[in-house]
Amino acid sequence: MSPNPDAWSSEHAAAVAAAEEAGALLRSRFPDGFAARPKGELGDVVTDLDVAAERLVVGRIRERFPHDRILAEESGEIAGDGDGRTGRTWLIDPLDGSNNVVIGLAVYVVGIALCVDDAPVVGVVHDPMTGRTWSARQGGGAHGPAGRLTAPAACGPLPAAGPLLAWTQGHAVSRDDPVACSLRHTLELRSRRLLQLWAPLVAWAMLARGDIDGFVGYRAEAIDLPAGALLAREAGIVLRHLDGAEFGGGFGGPDTGRSFVAGRPELLPHLLDLVSPFSPGTGGTHTAGTAPTDPAARRSSAGGTSPWAPTSGHRPGTPSA
Repeated sequence: MSPNPDAWSSEHAAAVAAAEEAGALLRSRFPDGFAARPKGELGDVVTDLDVAAERLVVGRIRERFPHDRILAEESGEIAGDGDGRTGRTWLIDPLDGSNNVVIGLAVYVVGIALCVDDAPVVGVVHDPMTGRTWSARQGGGAHGPAGRLTAPAACGPLPAAGPLLAWTQGHAVSRDDPVACSLRHTLELRSRRLLQLWAPLVAWAMLARGDIDGFVGYRAEAIDLPAGALLAREAGIVLRHLDGAEFGGGFGGPDTGRSFVAGRPELLPHLLDLVSPFSPGTGGTHTAGTAPTDPAARRSSAGGTSPWAPTSGHRPGTPSA
């Protein structure tokens, strides 16, 4: 894929326009103009707004790029009308933060990404309530309403209270998952605040803007990951797996490959010190009393596969926390 900053310009423009049109629809009907119903058995919901916004975005993408495959939050897989060999997949989260919307909390966004094979090349996050859009193209940087986003310069020693972090975990992670509970507990103890927003793309945008110091995900959802990861990386944020290896931010493969830590370059060593003991296969004892210390036990507790691998069909969804 080309690092040319002008690459993906037409795809980027189409994604921004679709996200902003969907955002106007969502804003016009929040907080009272919709109905909600349960989704799955783990407390998730889907609203009329999710469905309407997704229909709008899918329609716009199909009009412009009919050969491309689409993976959408509510509809699942929509095959392109080409030969299936383009390697291009659009990921659409029409309303990231549905549970917030249902309780009247105005913390939700529209997310759209384009991946080539498993690598994000376009990412868009739009906030309907403020009308602001943040977007990125591979090699072209990240931009927001005020212009290009860049990671804040190093600002001295880390405060004694610790960094300001956000957290997400995938819907397949049980509430009593020992690794997730222990990792989250450790982050709460050693950070100034640990935000759990029910809308991961909001956290990615905050990180890219410099509003928070880092973001940690455990077996994160695939649908919203590529847009957020690309936005952060193009803003100068460094992304790693929990063991410190490079993290691509794609949507394929099992969810066990989507645990990550992201932050400013100068803060990464500190963040990795917090999270690396919880990487699958790590035989450490940093468990806060709950996480398994045996590598096999860690792998077992983090088991699971993603229905969002490149050959997936419809995805039964529940929210990432």
